[in-house]
Amino acid sequence: MIPWLAGTAPFPPLDTALAEPNGLLAAGGDLSLERLLDAYGRGIYPWFSPGEPILWWSPDPRMVLFPGEFKIARSLARRLKKPDYEIRVDTAFAEVMHRCAEPREGQAGTWITPTMQAAYGRLHGAGYAHSVETWLDGRLVGGLYGVALGRAFFGESMFTRVTDGSKLALAHLVLQLRRWGFGLIDCQMVTRHLASLGARPIPRSIFRAELDSLVAEPGRVGKWTFDHDLFARTAHP
Repeated sequence: MIPWLAGTAPFPPLDTALAEPNGLLAAGGDLSLERLLDAYGRGIYPWFSPGEPILWWSPDPRMVLFPGEFKIARSLARRLKKPDYEIRVDTAFAEVMHRCAEPREGQAGTWITPTMQAAYGRLHGAGYAHSVETWLDGRLVGGLYGVALGRAFFGESMFTRVTDGSKLALAHLVLQLRRWGFGLIDCQMVTRHLASLGARPIPRSIFRAELDSLVAEPGRVGKWTFDHDLFARTAHP
């Protein structure tokens, strides 16, 4: 059994999370700004399907991408240097969430419900949630969104409509976070795709220790802008 969060009841200790399903910690509560910020600061995130109560998770191990370990394939490195795309930040947060919520092959539904979109929209409005967007010929063709606390970034979801659309956004995010001194990007669950980009699983206890230190650092609350010289652009292949 997992505890039910009534009202402002605090989260239980992380070591009480279930092993199966991995990381299920609690149910109930709400998606208020205060509850979400408290959750992320403790290494907890909400994830639930339509018709379910709010479920809170903290898996062990935790998939983490350290900015200095990001792997850029040769094809992506070449693509990053072409001048035909534009990276924008925090200009279409609601649209990025909506695109991430659209049905994908092999999936019957989405956990990015209208309720979740509204909650993260409030986080965005408060300056804690951010979108990184890839634009091509005036069209939004890829991107991602996540939450930033202190010097930690919590990735939530990505989408793409063209080859490497989301990877272009991720590469720019990683390099900018590296410049800003961010210590980690939380990827939540272990997947082969994330591993191919350099992410690796670490024990939850180590993740929480890293997080405690990073969240205590001065953060970048508010609308983000990226440096313009992250990758040299050239018209040559």
